[in-house]
Amino acid sequence: MEFAFGDTLCKSGGLISHVYFPIDGFISLVTALDDSSWLEVGIVGDEGMLGTPLMLGVNVSPQHALVQGTGGALRMSAAAFARHLEQSKSLKQRLDRYLFVLMSQLAQTAACTRYHFIDARLARWLLLTRDRAHSNKFHLTHEFLAYMLGIRRVSITEAARSLQQRGLISYHRGEIVIVDGTRLEKESCRCYHNGNKIYEQILGPRQES
Repeated sequence: MEFAFGDTLCKSGGLISHVYFPIDGFISLVTALDDSSWLEVGIVGDEGMLGTPLMLGVNVSPQHALVQGTGGALRMSAAAFARHLEQSKSLKQRLDRYLFVLMSQLAQTAACTRYHFIDARLARWLLLTRDRAHSNKFHLTHEFLAYMLGIRRVSITEAARSLQQRGLISYHRGEIVIVDGTRLEKESCRCYHNGNKIYEQILGPRQES
């Protein structure tokens, strides 16, 4: 199937009818802060899957799953996934390891949101997006960025302007280009590097496009 930007794949508290394995699209896992604001707590690209609660025998989604990056994905019904999980020990072992990485990502994001400055959080988020988009260029509006980071739009505008003035990114009408990835990694908080370290320890080196 093809992902379309902004598509809702599963609602918080909703039943999980399918699992998704992104090929070159990617998904944001967001949770409600109140009636009008949301916060991204995780991101799923071609390294993982959407629908991990089924591995624990739970068919309800704890987060809202929103397509952030367009592209292709593989989809399987929840019933078929459960059958394959029972039949394939190697599949279960691999996905158990991915579930551990995802749980670590959720915990890392919680700490990052509480303790780190907006510039560093934005840098980390852009790097996570780059890694899953397999590209230094992607389309994101200030409104969507604020939505993902759970902060005011004006704060995102100031942070993006700061990164652009330092020559780390280029931003125009929603088109973001990472100009200097090495320096952007230095500008990011340690959460980005810590997350990559856990990923490589548990799942091995990330595949390059």
